[in-house]
Amino acid sequence: MKKLLSVAGAALLTVLAGVFAYGQPAHAAAGFSVSNGRLYDANGTEFVMRGVNHAHTWYPQQTSSFANIKRLGANTVRVVLASGDRWAKNDTADVANVISLCKANKLICVLEVHDTTGYGEQSGAITLDRAVDYWLSIASALQGQEKYVIVNIGNEPYGNQGYATWATDTANAIKRLRAGGLTHTIMVDGPNWGQDWSFTMRDNAGTVFTADPQKNTVFSIHMYGVFDTAAEITDYLGRFRTAGLPIVVGEFGFNHSDGNPDEDTIMAYSQANGIGYLGWSWSGNGGGVEYLDMATNFDPNQLTSWGQRIFNGANGIKATAKEASVYSGTTSPSPTTSPTTSPSPTTPPPGGCTASYTIVNSWQGGFQGEVKVTVGAAAINGWTTKWTFANGQTVTQSWNATISSSGSTYTARNVDYNGRLGAGASTTFGFLGSWTGSNAVPAVTCTAS
Repeated sequence: MKKLLSVAGAALLTVLAGVFAYGQPAHAAAGFSVSNGRLYDANGTEFVMRGVNHAHTWYPQQTSSFANIKRLGANTVRVVLASGDRWAKNDTADVANVISLCKANKLICVLEVHDTTGYGEQSGAITLDRAVDYWLSIASALQGQEKYVIVNIGNEPYGNQGYATWATDTANAIKRLRAGGLTHTIMVDGPNWGQDWSFTMRDNAGTVFTADPQKNTVFSIHMYGVFDTAAEITDYLGRFRTAGLPIVVGEFGFNHSDGNPDEDTIMAYSQANGIGYLGWSWSGNGGGVEYLDMATNFDPNQLTSWGQRIFNGANGIKATAKEASVYSGTTSPSPTTSPTTSPSPTTPPPGGCTASYTIVNSWQGGFQGEVKVTVGAAAINGWTTKWTFANGQTVTQSWNATISSSGSTYTARNVDYNGRLGAGASTTFGFLGSWTGSNAVPAVTCTAS
């Protein structure tokens, strides 16, 4: 987040060049890891970030903020740090203390260097390479904390000028961190003041992910005025989901000087699709964006309208956050909501498949569905599932399958990366839908090819 966002009026017209699936990294994770576009903690439990940003580097005395943010329900805090280039350096001891505060309050720490903000357009901003120098200089505070810390290389690297080298510079920064011994999950921000209106991050994310020797990188989009419609939000996030690449909303607000972001869609779509979000910001904003404070004067008992919305509103932090299992010892994956599942499928025939339908989440007028395809005793090369809605439901968006309809009957076919399945294997695809009146679970058939 910067004090003033300057966004060029570029048209959002480019398309994702290709769709890829990215599987489990080969290394054994000592901390967080990424698989098929999802983030998992050290116990192998899926983790979805629900939290806020805290401007620690400018308000280092506000150490009670960690406990207050946790008390309001968050499971993650993104902490603003400085390399010493634009603001006073947060040294090794200070970073170690920040991590200890996160751990004491059972929060996952996303640590970011803010000095990179708007490089190429903002005077004094530093390169990602310089940010890597900072991380390596405080590496002793980070090592051994892989279960609790995610390293966000640099905040909003590149403004609206000179961002063409984002992919190369980001890939090189990741490789330098790995060569320097950091095995943490790495988070990278998009250019264009974090909002990636040029789609530079979106269209090069696969290349950057592959450049990480550990395949343990998460992408972070910042959503302010560029993302003022539901279509822009769902298209951007949905393309990452379809490509099997991990995405989080690392910053967003309910209003901004460059436009009015659609926070309702950001939160609803993120919740429906297991995407993390981190709102900006706890308290202490200046430069004309003081309205982005969630708490007045860092007081958790004086939440602003924005604070009430993100913590206590629909799809908000209090209702949706789940504490990281590394703090409770839980080792089994836990869904983000309590699902409603259809009756168990019968045993798949040899060379065939069966499918089961689950309502993962439901809200007034909308829902998220998921279908699990399970293979029988022989491998298959592809699958097709069908179901018929009895109550007028419609599918509005899908991922991990190609879905078509004829009246109330829907057909879903595998995509390139999830059709060839071994004996006994399974895969899932999901979709968003609309409903009125009732939302009964339909029977689903599966045909293998």
